Amino acid sequence: MYHLSPQKRQVMEEMDQLAWQREQWIKSNQTYYQDLLKFLKYQIPEGSRIIEIGCGTGYLLNNLNPKIGWGIDISQQMIAIAKQNYPHLNFCQMDAEALNITESFDYIIVSDTVGYFEDVQKAFSELLRIASEDTRIIITYQNFLWLPILTTAEWLKLKMPTTKLNWLDLEDLTNLLNLTGWEVIKTGRRCLFPKQLPIFSEWMNKYLASLPLFNRLCLTTFVIAKPHWSLPANNDQFGVSVIIPARNEKGNIENAVKRMPRMGKYTEIIFVEGHSQDDTLAEIQRVCDKYLNDWNLYYVVQDGQGKADAVRKGFSLATGDILMILDADLTVSPEDLPKFYNAIATGKGEYINGSRLVYPMEKDAMRFLNMVANKFFSIMFSWLLGQSLKDTLCGTKVLSKRNWEKLMRNRHYFGDFDPFGDFDLIFGAAKLNLKMVEVPIHYKARQYGETNISRFQHGWLLLKMVMFALHKIKFY
Repeated sequence: MYHLSPQKRQVMEEMDQLAWQREQWIKSNQTYYQDLLKFLKYQIPEGSRIIEIGCGTGYLLNNLNPKIGWGIDISQQMIAIAKQNYPHLNFCQMDAEALNITESFDYIIVSDTVGYFEDVQKAFSELLRIASEDTRIIITYQNFLWLPILTTAEWLKLKMPTTKLNWLDLEDLTNLLNLTGWEVIKTGRRCLFPKQLPIFSEWMNKYLASLPLFNRLCLTTFVIAKPHWSLPANNDQFGVSVIIPARNEKGNIENAVKRMPRMGKYTEIIFVEGHSQDDTLAEIQRVCDKYLNDWNLYYVVQDGQGKADAVRKGFSLATGDILMILDADLTVSPEDLPKFYNAIATGKGEYINGSRLVYPMEKDAMRFLNMVANKFFSIMFSWLLGQSLKDTLCGTKVLSKRNWEKLMRNRHYFGDFDPFGDFDLIFGAAKLNLKMVEVPIHYKARQYGETNISRFQHGWLLLKMVMFALHKIKFY
């Protein structure tokens, strides 16, 4: 190990002395550690490549069931116990500010460790070297408001004693992450009552801790970030697949092709016909034959029903690196799609959502009750997801095929609850901690046919789905 400063050497020696008591401290504060573990298990799928910085005796890392698990800690004694307890994982005595690891990881965990970094900026810079563009760093630390309580708990021997080199707040951490090439995706707090009282502790930590005001008083603060990367606008690095679900949209099919812009290194169009009653399928076949020499054009009839089923069918057939949904009613103009391409292809976001609620709309483009519903769902979703979303119901959504495949592998967590697909994708993207970005569009009035949405029937269904998501995303 490289030369340690006197302050770090003091931390290392104290951790060595406490190493054999570490497991006992975890057991005596089981409520806190179980809540922390529940949070990490929600964020990190089993079988991931994980490294934990400041792993202690390996308790958290082992319980996350990684495919490849690395733990590093400055304490030689902590690492010795970790190796003894969990020989199937990789543990190494190492300083986070001088990493000697060459591989990259899906997740980097820094749990209750930031306070021991002497140079936090240097540590974050080092961690960037073991990250790929898809890596997520998850940082947890203790709320400064709890300092008097934690100090008293240490004095009463209810908590493991600590000698921290710093105590940073959320703004400090966000700034340091930005300075070192990380982009913050989500922040939050949890664990309102860290000691075990039957029923009461669970109720406090599961429900009350998630509510505004109470949430600010929680013990655990977390930050989730990704490496920041960027490419120039209008690049041709990626192939694009535009999926157009179409049911009773005969009059819009040809315009969808004629008005489609060319994006990236190639653009393919995939129509997914939904058992129409107005000869939409015949029109799709005619248009595909007519423009076959000009475009990569394909069509398929969906197996089931609903837009979500159609989108999944189209995505499964797509060859592009970037997947786009364009509603066949053309209320979102095909000409706006390059804005979505640039947002994802330049690294501005990973899940790109259209927003109809920024620019003025054409007359009759959206009815008053629909507008009210969208405003309501916008507020609910921004709170639920921890990221701002102004328009959750816009049909145009864009993500990479790689992230869609990850989303499908984890889809069992939510199940088949959404026939539209909007919430299915949003919830899945949120659970993967994808960076969400909204692209304002000019929402047009429909030129052909009638909407397939029933305001009251489907509005009630959407409300039920939000309540369902409340338990899956906020009260898990």
